[in-house]
Amino acid sequence: MRKTIALALICLATPLAAKDSLGVFSDWGAFRDPSVPRCYAIAVATDSKAKREFDPFASVGTWPRRQLRGQVHFRLSRQIADKAAVTLILGRKSFRLTGGGADAWAQDRTMDAAILAGMRSTPRMTIRSTDRSGRRFTDTYSLAGAASAIDAATLGCARLK
Repeated sequence: MRKTIALALICLATPLAAKDSLGVFSDWGAFRDPSVPRCYAIAVATDSKAKREFDPFASVGTWPRRQLRGQVHFRLSRQIADKAAVTLILGRKSFRLTGGGADAWAQDRTMDAAILAGMRSTPRMTIRSTDRSGRRFTDTYSLAGAASAIDAATLGCARLK
């Protein structure tokens, strides 16, 4: 219930960033902003009792003008330490992400595609890293509805140029 409320708050808090809601699919939402143009699927991390500097979220974006589709982005719950590894775990597979500050991405389009495939075949994903104070932290996401939201976002930008 709290996750649904958090997703609804993201939907309400981003009217300038997301002009059109493409739908809410379980724990994920999909949005389109034709003025950029861009479309994306987004979800907030599951609740945690651990200290957070930021409200973590995961997104998968499409930017037709940049010819980018299926690009993953993670806002982490804390700023990562310099040179700290950021690891995404999807089932039995893990991926070493790149990034800085409180953001992480796939290293390239091939990794984006592998992450998207993993998101479609497992119920949750987890990101682990070390913050600037040297403490380990974990952000976990439900993937319920992720595939539908990603597909809605991709289709939402299919005709935008």
